[in-house]
Amino acid sequence: MTEPWLSADEIASHLGVSKDTVYAWISTQNMPAHKVGRLWKFQVSEVDEWVRQGGASTKEND
Repeated sequence: MTEPWLSADEIASHLGVSKDTVYAWISTQNMPAHKVGRLWKFQVSEVDEWVRQGGASTKEND
């Protein structure tokens, strides 16, 4: 069975952040997201890996 695509609301809930934070991360932190028409869609496995690799970190890289 394939992994379902989540909406911005669903991925925000999964991560415990606001939808505005999700949109900010897409544009500034290269959060893995796929544009489907006007909507952003997410795969939990991609987002979880991105978080594990420090993608959601607010720390500046040295």
